[in-house]
Amino acid sequence: MATAREARDWARSELRGIGNSLYTPFSGTDGDDIDWDAYRTLVRYCVGELRHPMLWCTSGIAEFWSLTIPERKRLLEIAIEEGRKANPDVVVQACTAATSAKDCLELTLHAQQAGADIVYIQTPMMETHGGEGVLRFFKYIADRTDIALGMFNSPSSGYVLTPQESARIYEEIPAVCATKEGAFRPAASRLLHELAPDLVIWECDTTVYRAGWLRAGIVGPAQLGTSGYLCETPQRRVFSEYWELIWSDRLIEAMDFAEKSGLEQFMTDISTWFVRYPGRPDYFTHWGGAFKYAASVLGLPIGDYPHSRPPQAELPAAAKADIEAAYRRFGLVDLPD
Repeated sequence: MATAREARDWARSELRGIGNSLYTPFSGTDGDDIDWDAYRTLVRYCVGELRHPMLWCTSGIAEFWSLTIPERKRLLEIAIEEGRKANPDVVVQACTAATSAKDCLELTLHAQQAGADIVYIQTPMMETHGGEGVLRFFKYIADRTDIALGMFNSPSSGYVLTPQESARIYEEIPAVCATKEGAFRPAASRLLHELAPDLVIWECDTTVYRAGWLRAGIVGPAQLGTSGYLCETPQRRVFSEYWELIWSDRLIEAMDFAEKSGLEQFMTDISTWFVRYPGRPDYFTHWGGAFKYAASVLGLPIGDYPHSRPPQAELPAAAKADIEAAYRRFGLVDLPD
């Protein structure tokens, strides 16, 4: 675990590689329970079989808004326990986002005590008074904890920090050392780097990595919360191979590999249902049911309640057909025609 004082040096050296954002496998009537064994299997798969060096816990794909505080704590504890059994050096990242600063503080203190390496706080999803309000929120947490902190700037919050607002949070709070820029605004990420050059940035518009932004030091060598485990298998580690080419600055080879392997087309085919709900096309979502259905196609356990919890909708048949077609086209698993 990185303390607040150590956070920035730690982040520059340790935030590297693929960080998997884990789904929550629900079970029981209306998904009121969690299949803890399935979750343990998922953690072991990501860390032990795929050999991915980071975990990203209780965030958007996990449907954090639908989980109780005790559930979120237990999910993190299991990720730490199983992840460190598979790889003692695995970096465990916890998302402690909550609409209440007190709830966020409780989760952050738990993450610190449980042995997480860093905590990410998504911009609060309700009643955020711009950057000033988010700064107050971060200060409330930082003043009462001693762990590395990261920002998570996602349009699903309803408010996206400007580069100037993020840079001010970084400037005023020494524990803040990284950010996941999930709004797909490369120009904003570039400006944020100019304003806070030592902040570790993950830009979710991954085209910037092909443009040499890693070489230029604008972004860092890490995927801070992604679903890479749905894009490869231990037998065909195509996603890892692609990113290893990027991190080695072999950009032309990486682009050729993405096209020839089918990875680029697959990412286009599969991502639509992950982040869009047709009934609200202007809203960026993390549709838990879509991620879990993709996992089931790969043979990963998702619990006996395959849907998201409310307030998300159940995944329609059209989405399942599209996801299956994407995997069939990619050839990652054998599916019947």
